[in-house]
Amino acid sequence: GEAVEAFRAAADGRPISTDEAPKEVRIDLPVDAHIPSDYVTSDRLRLEAYRKLAAANDDNAIDTVIDELVDRYGPMPEEVRRLVSVAKLRLLCREYGLDEVTVVGSQLKIGSLELPDSKQMRLKRLYPSAQYRPTSGTVQLPIPRTGGIGSDRVRDVELLQFIADFLLAMDGKPQGSVDISAPVSVGV
Repeated sequence: GEAVEAFRAAADGRPISTDEAPKEVRIDLPVDAHIPSDYVTSDRLRLEAYRKLAAANDDNAIDTVIDELVDRYGPMPEEVRRLVSVAKLRLLCREYGLDEVTVVGSQLKIGSLELPDSKQMRLKRLYPSAQYRPTSGTVQLPIPRTGGIGSDRVRDVELLQFIADFLLAMDGKPQGSVDISAPVSVGV
């Protein structure tokens, strides 16, 4: 996304301004999210679709990109729906002022999260195994498992929804009040 923005800015002959650009959120998670070449066959059009999705700054803009993809190429494959879910999570992260959501081993690392004492207490109550580092503003918590001990860790849309629910819980909002999953069919 950064490379696309830099290319677009250079093509327009303008410098990249941090004032006009929304805060970049680095999301590095075990999510198979991409636009397959058999869905959008042209490299240029695939890059354009990535650019439009990355530039979407609200749910309406994401819905517009979804409508365009479905109109041009047909129903979205699962990988594209996951890519839309990542874009939705990125919007939520921007709303909360985060700059990174990554995986370190078996832990989620959520960065630049300011938690006053009351939210730190909520964190310990809701997520007892989480660790908060106030100096760096990072929260680390174990990636949940699909079942009991020894089962696989959640991934893809389940993981994205877990992160969204975590952010909502830290804000005192009910979990599930933001649905990260992309619609199965739009405009069809």
